[in-house]
Parts: sequence; structure tokens; C-alpha cells
Amino acid sequence: NNSPMSRPTSTGGPGGAPGGGPSGGGPAATSSSTSANVRLGEQIWQKLPKVNGEFFALTYGTLVVQLVKDLEDVQLVNEQLEKMGYNIGTRLIDEFLAKSGVSNCSDFAETAEVIAKVAFKMFLGVAVDVAAWNAEKTACSLILYENPLTEFVEIPPNSNLYYSNILCGVIRGALEMVMLRVECYFVRDALRGDDVNEIRLELKEKIKEEMAEEYRRE
Repeated sequence: NNSPMSRPTSTGGPGGAPGGGPSGGGPAATSSSTSANVRLGEQIWQKLPKVNGEFFALTYGTLVVQLVKDLEDVQLVNEQLEKMGYNIGTRLIDEFLAKSGVSNCSDFAETAEVIAKVAFKMFLGVAVDVAAWNAEKTACSLILYENPLTEFVEIPPNSNLYYSNILCGVIRGALEMVMLRVECYFVRDALRGDDVNEIRLELKEKIKEEMAEEYRRE
């Protein structure tokens, strides 16, 4: 079920680059396009049927616990969560495009804004900020002030588990389907004592059409 979970509307936190990251001159997207994406995300969120947030979080928690038991290696769990997310993202992109009506983004900055303001709101019901752009506008951070996956969750101190690593996989898989190869990884995690959750998103390559054909054949 790809319905979003039921949560109170989030106002998010303060914008700007996260602590320790480069300010990079800010996002390239204009404030007007950001506002339009925020409105679009809110409109879609209001229209879609919701699933219970507590049930959603507990179901995901059960999955992670089972992986930890089966794999007995936190790094393998991190990798498996990312792979699972990737497979979800390659399928979820069609639903996102159909329900959002979003057309081709003009550049990577706009793509990041759409992920933050529309996709996260549509599927998880949370507000996400884009910050810490590099000078080339090929890398930024997604700042999550709330993470619905981590309700009721604590992890052992000094654990290397990235509990929500599935989100990185979803983003990577979805973007690959629209011809963008990216790396996506957590650099801050509230479960590990950080003040916010920060996912770093880096554009590595724009996939050419002939390469996409090979993907489809495989």
C-alpha cells in the first residue's frame, strides 16, 4: 500500500545550511518555485487516503529488527535497507509522477526541491528543507526535522545502524528511472544523537538514452 501515513502537518524547521556543511550560496531554485512545490505537496497530501502513522512506524520497525536478526551485521543491514528502498523507488516514481502531475524538472536544483517539498510530503507527510548546495549545484542536503519511520525507536549507543537507510534507496531508485544517477546517504541521524536528520544527495551522472535501453533489457 503506497498511501501516505496520517500525521499532523509539519511546519518544518529553520532553513539554511546545516551546521558543519558548506553554505554554498543556497539553493538555485527560486522562492516562488519552492512555494509552488510546497503548495502542490500540501494539496496532494490532503487528497490522498492515509494509513495510520503508528502502524506504519511499527511495521517498518519489525522489518528492521528481522533484518538485524537475520544478517547479524549492521553494515549488511544498512546495505539491505538501501537495496530494498531502491527497488521501491524504481516502482514508486510512476505513482509519484501520475499523482503529482510534475513534469520534467529544468535542473538538479529543481529536482531536489520537488523531492523535498512534494515527494516527502506526498508519501510521508513531512516538511523537508533543501540546504548546503555545493558551488556546482550538483550536491545538496535534505534536512528532515521529523522522521515518521523513527517513532517509538531507540538504537544502542555507538551503533552504526542507519535505521532509515531505506529512504536513501528510494530516492536513488526513483531518480535513476528519470535518468539521474545519484549517491544518497545519511550524514546526520537524530536516532544517533544529531539535532536533525540530514541526507546528502549528490548527482553523479545524467544517464544517456542508450544506457537506459540497456537497463531495460537487463
